[in-house]
Amino acid sequence: MDFSDILPFSPEIGYIGLALAGFLGSLIPFVPLPAFFLLATMAVGQQFDIHIMVIIFAICSTCAKQVIFAVSYGGGKMISEKTRKRFKPFERLVKRYGAAAAFVAAATPIPDDFIYVPLGLARYNPLRFFIATLAGKIILSYIIVLTSRSFGLSFVEPLIEDVDDPVTIYIGIAIFAAIMTAVVVLMLRLDWARILGRVAPWTLEPDKNDEN
Repeated sequence: MDFSDILPFSPEIGYIGLALAGFLGSLIPFVPLPAFFLLATMAVGQQFDIHIMVIIFAICSTCAKQVIFAVSYGGGKMISEKTRKRFKPFERLVKRYGAAAAFVAAATPIPDDFIYVPLGLARYNPLRFFIATLAGKIILSYIIVLTSRSFGLSFVEPLIEDVDDPVTIYIGIAIFAAIMTAVVVLMLRLDWARILGRVAPWTLEPDKNDEN
């Protein structure tokens, strides 16, 4: 199977398609893979400038993550007081390392919304979040485009060479997103005071910036 069979956007669309893919792919929690594939595909050859691709993709994906952060920022009032109380120690843990946590989450292929949602619930500084996330996305984008330009798509082609129907990939992505969403719900239900009490007892202490 060729990458053109699974990409929702064709590389021929160019920078506009990359911007749309970067934003929409990052706006849907936990499923940015198609957008990464498009970025990697466009980086092969000399048709597109890698620096322009990196800036476009990083800015658009960061803006999408800012939307998720903003929804979480204002979503705390929709969560029950009992749930907020259980989750508060984890919020304090993530908030203490807010910028660093956002940067690492953005610069690596981990499911970054595991960090962004708690940061939003903890009402972390939006500007610091944006700057840290943008810096991380720039680094991750450079890694993708430079790797693709140097080695082509041979480093990811084995992942799809045995797939006959692109629907299989879409179903797999949807299942993964559902599982990750379930994990977030589970995180909200865990007793974080008990989990973090011994390893990070300071998370149990009320912070002056805590908001009900």
